[in-house]
Amino acid sequence: MSSRILFVPVFLLVLCAGCGERMEQPGPGTVSHALRLKPGEDLKKSIQAFVEDHGIKAGWVASCAGSLTDYEIRFANKATASKGSGHFEIVSLSGTLSSNGSHLHLSISEGTGRTIGGHLLEGCRVYTTAEIIIQSSPDLEFTREKDGTTDWPELQIKETPR
Repeated sequence: MSSRILFVPVFLLVLCAGCGERMEQPGPGTVSHALRLKPGEDLKKSIQAFVEDHGIKAGWVASCAGSLTDYEIRFANKATASKGSGHFEIVSLSGTLSSNGSHLHLSISEGTGRTIGGHLLEGCRVYTTAEIIIQSSPDLEFTREKDGTTDWPELQIKETPR
């Protein structure tokens, strides 16, 4: 079972050094969610289940540190997945998250530091841990729809009424 425990409203005020400008980062209303996946859990399935369980309509991965024993990644412009087993460090995980559909990319490195990355697919199994910070905004909703720019359903961003 996963440890999923923290919901923290985030509002940081950053002063731009020397320019006197104010920036809100990540912004009022942004919420941070922390979760830890345990050995054997599927990285993609577990993240998507968390997103759906918490009704996240517009989220993104802020941080991820961990390791995998198995990976399944689709490389750029390839129709099928590449798979491997061993011990891999998660170097990065990024992308958009929504109960309407998520899009995640993963980079991993093996024992010699060789790094590969691509589109995250089901089948990436956690080795020791995956510590993930997700941020979300109640002011937005992400959907995936064909819009004529490509052959695939692409990210559509909608503002939600307050």
